[in-house]
Amino acid sequence: MANRRGILQGAGVALAAFGLDPALAQEVGKVAGRSGKPLKAAFSNAGLQATWCAQGKQAAEYWGKLFNVEVTWFDGELAAQKQRAAIDNLASQKWDFVAIQAFGIGTLTAPVNKLIDAGTPVIDMDTLIAPLDTINIHSFLAPDNEFMGSSVTQALVDAIDGEGTMIMTQGALGHTGAQGRARGFQSVVKKYPKIQVLDTQPADWDVTKVARIWETLLTKYPKISAAYFHNDDMALAAYNVMKAHNRTEIKIGGCDAMPPALAAVSDGRMLATVRNPSCRIHGGAIVAGVAAVVTGEKTGQGGIPKNIIVDGPVVTKANAPGMMWMEEHFLI
Repeated sequence: MANRRGILQGAGVALAAFGLDPALAQEVGKVAGRSGKPLKAAFSNAGLQATWCAQGKQAAEYWGKLFNVEVTWFDGELAAQKQRAAIDNLASQKWDFVAIQAFGIGTLTAPVNKLIDAGTPVIDMDTLIAPLDTINIHSFLAPDNEFMGSSVTQALVDAIDGEGTMIMTQGALGHTGAQGRARGFQSVVKKYPKIQVLDTQPADWDVTKVARIWETLLTKYPKISAAYFHNDDMALAAYNVMKAHNRTEIKIGGCDAMPPALAAVSDGRMLATVRNPSCRIHGGAIVAGVAAVVTGEKTGQGGIPKNIIVDGPVVTKANAPGMMWMEEHFLI
């Protein structure tokens, strides 16, 4: 009992780090619990080449240790077919719970349904595996992608005084997060008749593809006022091309607020980014899975909501250092 009390107190301390009142955090820690025996969880996200995904893996493993969960990773490799093969393999094995960020909506439905039918809680992270009314996932943890897209776009528009030319470089078109970010971008620029959108082609989160696209764009368009990228990796890859062409006057913004982007915002290479809280999403999936297994927490009223918005702030020079510290400790 003394050992279990210490474990619960530790869980409460960990949750307090998320910003909860310490007393409330202790209660939440009791609810989430911690398994007396190691739990086995399988995780997959879009591809560990992306820094957001790599950070998410680190966060899941960190929070897994706190809650006595052994995390096994199935890399999506930034390719729908490769992730599907990995998830087919995952679904043939036995797990206490599973957490997945799909590369594209609808690509993993069959193996995920196989897991659900076997009674395995499946937590959906960041992008929809399938529409929520068509699949019985345990919960969906994701940011408000339209807010992310609109907030960074608005910062860019303000920086160019509401007129000029803009480009949006998208992620994967089948990724529901990218779809939301695109809607956020369009919702802002349509309010400014003096802004011309020159290009919106996707680069599929692939920095090599971004470099090829931006070589062409810089040749084609002698005047580009600002550019919005669906993640920071793509923004910084494009910046390197801009620098090589002496075009660093272009204002750029991204999404995710990863450490390299925080440094870029601090030194002026990027105007702004917005935090997609990888640590909260992947760590939250650990807590949700443990609560489902250890305490039998169900989906719906009195349990975990089917859809949880997990947000982070817009990041500028003013708050970048604090964001860096929070990420170093897997808190946001």
